Amino acid sequence: MIEWKPDQWEKQIKDASTAFFYLYTPLCGTCMVASKMLTVLHTMKPDLNLGKMDLNYAPDLATKFEVESVPCLVILENGKLKEKVYRFESVPHLLEVINKYTR
Repeated sequence: MIEWKPDQWEKQIKDASTAFFYLYTPLCGTCMVASKMLTVLHTMKPDLNLGKMDLNYAPDLATKFEVESVPCLVILENGKLKEKVYRFESVPHLLEVINKYTR
């Protein structure tokens, strides 16, 4: 999973039909577990347009997408917010969520 900078984030929003953005903070223990789950998921689906960003460096994104807590997986289709996932229950659960938006 690639760490995206704000300019890369904006490019993905404009260019990708479907994008998955993982927002976290480095001192969040739950974020560490969620990050490992998403790494496993990305290994299973290497073509997935999935990036991550430390929310401490992008507070404007938290405002733009009304992020209520971390970890948060923001799902966009054609630049529009489709879903925010806060519950990182398991890899199979995340795969089920992601499969709703991938073909």
